[in-house]
Amino acid sequence: MYRENYINSLRTEMVDLVRVYLSPVALKYGYSDVPLETTIKWRPMVLILGNYSSGKSTLINEFLGADIQAVGQAPTDDSFTIITFGESVSTDTPIDTTEVRDGKFLLNDPEYPFEILKKHGHRFASHFRLKKVNSPFLRNLALIDTPGMLDSITERDRGYNYQDVIGDLAQLADLVLVLFDPHKAGTVREAHTSLRETISARTFEDRVLFVLNRIDECASLADLLQVYGTLCWNLSQITGRKDIPTINLTYSSRAANAAQARDPESTSFLYHLQNQRKMVKKSVLEAPQRRLDNLATFIETHSERLDHFLEALINYRVRLRKYRFRFWVGGTAAGIVLGGIAATVAVHTERFGQIMDAPVLGIGITVFLFVLIAWKLLPVRIMERLYHRKQMRHIDQLIPLGSQTRKDSWQAVRGLVAEYLSRKKGGFSLAEVKNEYKSIHKVYIEGTREVRVALNEVSDIMKNDPEEKYSFDDENDSCQTASPL
Repeated sequence: MYRENYINSLRTEMVDLVRVYLSPVALKYGYSDVPLETTIKWRPMVLILGNYSSGKSTLINEFLGADIQAVGQAPTDDSFTIITFGESVSTDTPIDTTEVRDGKFLLNDPEYPFEILKKHGHRFASHFRLKKVNSPFLRNLALIDTPGMLDSITERDRGYNYQDVIGDLAQLADLVLVLFDPHKAGTVREAHTSLRETISARTFEDRVLFVLNRIDECASLADLLQVYGTLCWNLSQITGRKDIPTINLTYSSRAANAAQARDPESTSFLYHLQNQRKMVKKSVLEAPQRRLDNLATFIETHSERLDHFLEALINYRVRLRKYRFRFWVGGTAAGIVLGGIAATVAVHTERFGQIMDAPVLGIGITVFLFVLIAWKLLPVRIMERLYHRKQMRHIDQLIPLGSQTRKDSWQAVRGLVAEYLSRKKGGFSLAEVKNEYKSIHKVYIEGTREVRVALNEVSDIMKNDPEEKYSFDDENDSCQTASPL
């Protein structure tokens, strides 16, 4: 109980840290369209991606212990489905769907973190839904089932940008399962784009788990090894990594039992891969534990990016002020010179001396003020436009980029900084930005350190606590739930 209360309290504090310090700045400067905490306030999520025949729905049904998602060899579901826990009226009720809600409800209910998906339009909303299922597997997490990836499909065919949706969901998820099947050890075009561009840009590598599913359909162990080798090669080419990413193996026990009944010899190798299947299941069940680390990473990432964002604005404004000062010094000098010339001319002109009683000093001041006004109306505006264009051409020089970490963080906000500066063109308060920078910098330096110290304490508590979060019944391979995280 102490562990649960401590973890829940820590999670609440981290969300509040984002809500109080990071979100107001993110919204003000266009860093985010929605409050940052809306994406982290809900339960842990596992995103499941794969080709249309990779067995996503079958694996989900295996996890849940019931046929909740439709299965088939051809594409059977073109919707993004959030599958979360729903209480049943009785503990003896069979596992089944207890509630279904449509996309419009899901996108507008503040309980859920999907407000950022509104931008994908009404067509996407009609392919987005929520299912509540009374499966113990979902007591501490939610699954996200996705439409199968295809070769020839386009954004026009779907009616929304599939890659953008995948990217947003990957950013929300604590774990991303990428499924392949033995019949398509290669990857289709959408899968190639998702792995090479979308997922790599929107989430961290350690949150992605590659899974070769449906291995019970391999004719023999030799067949499985050949498929595995082909997939390793393809993934190394797609990801651009020299090392081969780890690929986990799994299958549906119900499908395997049916195959074994038909030909016991052909699937005998599955016995030696039971631990692989359980490891995939265990990785999914550990999503709640990942959430704490992911929250800490979320705070570190966004506080660092906002820190660099505001640092760039400050440097832009400070340089503009210096540039204006030098330009006004030039304008003032020009006014003084021209005013002096006018006064001198007035003294030496007989016409002024004979018919004018006005002081010569007044003439000089009048000319001086006229020069300053003219200077502001034309040269200063031209100067500021030229300054802005120069800064936009050399925007990477707004902040020092001494380390690769700073370079990566800057690349994430570079476009947003350029957009904000192009819109404001220096028309923002330097004092306000400096105050906000101090607040964000404190979170970035001190707040993130305190969060990591707290996470180390959680780790120590869990090591000293003999209670296991989850256990497996090896006899029937069913998930035994413990108290929620």
